[in-house]
Formats: sequence, structure tokens, C-alpha cells
Amino acid sequence: MSTSFAPVSDRKLLSKVVEAAIEEAIRSRKLSPGTRLPSERELCLQFNVSRTSLREALRMLSARGLLSISKGKGIFVRSPSAETVTDPLSLFLRLQSPRHYVLDVVHARQIIEPPIAASAAVHHTDADASRLRKDLQDLIDNDGNYETLSKLDMDFHLDIARASENPLIPLLLEPIHRLMPQIKSSVYATVSDAKQSAVEWHSRVLDAILARDPQRAQEAMLTHLKIAEEHAERMFKAQEIKERNP
Repeated sequence: MSTSFAPVSDRKLLSKVVEAAIEEAIRSRKLSPGTRLPSERELCLQFNVSRTSLREALRMLSARGLLSISKGKGIFVRSPSAETVTDPLSLFLRLQSPRHYVLDVVHARQIIEPPIAASAAVHHTDADASRLRKDLQDLIDNDGNYETLSKLDMDFHLDIARASENPLIPLLLEPIHRLMPQIKSSVYATVSDAKQSAVEWHSRVLDAILARDPQRAQEAMLTHLKIAEEHAERMFKAQEIKERNP
């Protein structure tokens, strides 16, 4: 697909103007995934900007996951990914105070995930069921570090989202769940019965999903996440005590 760009008339923040123009061409699908853009020289001529301004715009678009720049091959429009869509929200959450963002994440999960578990109970496939059983068994069998344990924990929750068979649901949860390994690692390191609780409630949620009982799946997930909130509070209390008594 061939796309021409208009020269930039406003000389202020040229790289931002170029960035916005290319982004709009991607969003409007004038440039579809996989499309190769014109060369840097041609783009400079089309926009009537310097190579410095153009490269800054391309660098920002690449950092945001919209373009892929390969030396010797060219500039290509990237296919959309979960990371491209959810990175800004993940960054926003990370910039909050640790206590606020952890509790905000837990409270958001309490609102969002119980209905997702109910949906998974209704819509899951045999492949989803096999994946969830494996997730639970991997968590039970794990004797590794807290980071690995937290990843296995979140794999189970993301696979429940996938089992809803609605492709938007995992995308909605992705920015929240990408923050969880760090949070869960701290919880597992601080709360001695955190793994035992996770195994117990993952088992209850899974049993309800496999029984295709949406109400029980929703209730089990909500209780599980209420306990997760209690664990977060215990973690903060332990950290406060440690800070007062180094």
C-alpha cells in the first residue's frame, strides 16, 4: 500500500507532528500491519523535515510498538500486540505509590475477575480445561523462587480469561496482570501460607469452572481475591515493621 504524507508546515515540535501523522495513518489503516514505509530520505522529502526530526519520530513510534525498524531492510508497520495496547496503563499504575497501586490492582481484580470466572465456566473448551488443570498442577509442584511461583499463579488467572472465549477479556486484564509478578513475589516472600491459600482457592475456582457452575466460580474467585487483599495488607504491615526495626 502506497501512502504519501503532506509537508509539515508548523515548524514547532516537528518530530511530534511526524509521529502523529504516521500514527494516524496506521490507526486509519492507510498503513496496514506488515507494510513497508518509504525510505528515510523519501519520508524527509514528503514531510519536508530534517533527518534528525524524522528519526526522533520513528524512534518514538518504534518504542511504542507501532513500527519495526530493521537496519538494511527498512521500516515496517508492526502487528498489534497486547504489549502495544496495554503498556501505557501499566506505566501509569507503576507510577502510583506502591501501596496505592497494589491495592488499586487488587480492588480492580475483585470487580473484573469474578464475572470472568463465571464466563469461563459457561464457555470454556476442552483445551481450556486441560490448560487450567496444568496451571494448577504446575503451581502445586513448584518449589522454585517466588518470582516463578508468582508467574505460575498469574498464568492460571490469564488462562481463565482466555477460557471466557472473548478475545477482549485477556487484553483488558493484561496491564493489570503484568504488574502482578512483582506484587505476588513480595506476598509469597512475606506471607507464609500464601501458596497454600493460592492452591486451595485455585482448586475451588477450577472445580466450579469444570462443573460449568458460573455462580460458584464467581463466588470462589471473589473470595480468593478478598484473601489476596488480606495478604497484601499483611505484606505491607510486615514491611512497615521491618522498616522500623532494620
